[in-house]
Amino acid sequence: MIVAGIDGGSRTLKGVILDRETGEVLARAVRDQGVEHGRLAEELLRSLLEEAGLERKDLAAVTATGYARNTISFADFRITEISCHAAGVVRLFPEVRSIVEIGGQDSKVIRLGRGGRVLDFAMNDRCAAGTGRFLEMTAVKLEVGLEGLGRLAGRAGEPSPISSMCVVFAETEIIGLLASGGRREDIAAGVMEAMARRVAAMAGRKLEPPVVFTGGVARVGGFREALERVLGLPVRVPPDPVLTGALGAALLGAERAGR
Repeated sequence: MIVAGIDGGSRTLKGVILDRETGEVLARAVRDQGVEHGRLAEELLRSLLEEAGLERKDLAAVTATGYARNTISFADFRITEISCHAAGVVRLFPEVRSIVEIGGQDSKVIRLGRGGRVLDFAMNDRCAAGTGRFLEMTAVKLEVGLEGLGRLAGRAGEPSPISSMCVVFAETEIIGLLASGGRREDIAAGVMEAMARRVAAMAGRKLEPPVVFTGGVARVGGFREALERVLGLPVRVPPDPVLTGALGAALLGAERAGR
């Protein structure tokens, strides 16, 4: 059975085509999100099919998840991102008990039971604090790209204290630190530590290991280490941390199609 999963995030579109029988991912892609979610998702699916050497009729199901899932009219199924991220991560790390997912405009902490069953979750989708948007703002103020932010933080002496987790007030705080001679390296490390504390506070009680970190922020160098320090636990990152939602959508879609 060949299936596709599309994760329509707030900042990017992610997609995979999966051979359910062999477990092989036949195609994968990440694209910038835009205003016309449905059209962009169609273009993404066409590029995935072309990469896999398939046609639309070869797919048993297309499943959409994420922020924009309800705008993807051609999807056969639409499933929440909580369920899809859980399914995708469990496929890669069967023993996982906690998932931290940080995307461009929201963050989630998901607790799992045996067999990958979702026990509960916490989600921040009302504020940019603790999301990729917060790191993007920091990178702009420090005049580096996101890829350079981790390198800066890695050279920090003592992380600068960032007291505000509101993006607007934190931006003012960063400007003040720079004006008073604060080192960019220390500010970068301070922002990452503040974000990690925000995620830990959202999780509430101590997370049960193993912990897996996914989402776009998982690709930012140094942030996994900041999470490990704050959580006091080792944190694993998948090879393609932005694709776990799309992978889970494909897997859950295959289950539904099989019924």
